[in-house]
Amino acid sequence: MKNTRYFIYTVIGLISIFILGCQPNSKLTQGEGFIDVTGGKVWYKIVGEGDNTPLLLLHGGPGFTSYYLNPMADLAKDRPVIFFDQLGCGRSDREIDTTLMTVEAYVEQVEQLRKTLGLKEFYLYGHSWGTMLGIDYYLSYPDHVKAMIFASPALSVSKWSKDADVLVSTLPDSIQTDIKTSVENNTFDTPSYEHAITVFYQRYVARKLPWDANMDSTFAGANLNVYNYMWGPSEFTATGTLKNYERADKLPEIKVPTLYVCGEYDEARPETVQYFQSLTPGSKMAVIEDAAHVTMHDNPEQNNMVIEGFLKGLKE
Repeated sequence: MKNTRYFIYTVIGLISIFILGCQPNSKLTQGEGFIDVTGGKVWYKIVGEGDNTPLLLLHGGPGFTSYYLNPMADLAKDRPVIFFDQLGCGRSDREIDTTLMTVEAYVEQVEQLRKTLGLKEFYLYGHSWGTMLGIDYYLSYPDHVKAMIFASPALSVSKWSKDADVLVSTLPDSIQTDIKTSVENNTFDTPSYEHAITVFYQRYVARKLPWDANMDSTFAGANLNVYNYMWGPSEFTATGTLKNYERADKLPEIKVPTLYVCGEYDEARPETVQYFQSLTPGSKMAVIEDAAHVTMHDNPEQNNMVIEGFLKGLKE
């Protein structure tokens, strides 16, 4: 009798665990607020409703903000889209010390956000630095990610730096000389280096001029202390803690549907993105026309169409 009762209780327990494990995401409500994470509070905003799998956006940087992703709010007609500013920038707490300026710390921020919002499963979109954060989150918490989108990926800094050298070689000789001089002398606050940044950015970061309010707010809300510490003085000079970051060897381990996106004139060069795609089982790739790195600024219509098409092809 005792054995029978024990068996029944065991079966009931296993069924309960199974049912709880199959629970859908908590109902997400449109709006914005703040969530406590290790080190402070992060701002988030949920746009859109519905029962389709939510899309969580990881902005670039590190130390920049999610303002420039605002054109992607149009994807919310089919599902909730979650924006947030990572700790140290934008509308989140800006005071942050170097112990929190690590990939591991930012991964835990994403996990704390997921838990607080009650997300069991979601689609993960990362742009630029957000692809570094995205793949490391997936490698730590694969069970919560149903699919991934790597936009303008920076998954190998060695390849990024080689691509940057190629793109810098297309700039006028005088600007190339100014960049070389600044790197050799470690002087990155000169007017000539800042001018070189402007020229490079207008060719390979965001081509559509003038930059809109979202781009202006992105730069106004950036925390350059984070950017300089983790990355370096510019997109084409990696001197920070991420300078040895390499994850190309991890791409064959991805087990979920994956889409790669980049701009036609992206600093994440299409040739390199295609290489990443070739390493990722069953993945797809799209190149956004007339766009540089910030594809959602340069060509938001095609950018959203490509992402929407990919998501609609997935099993919700």
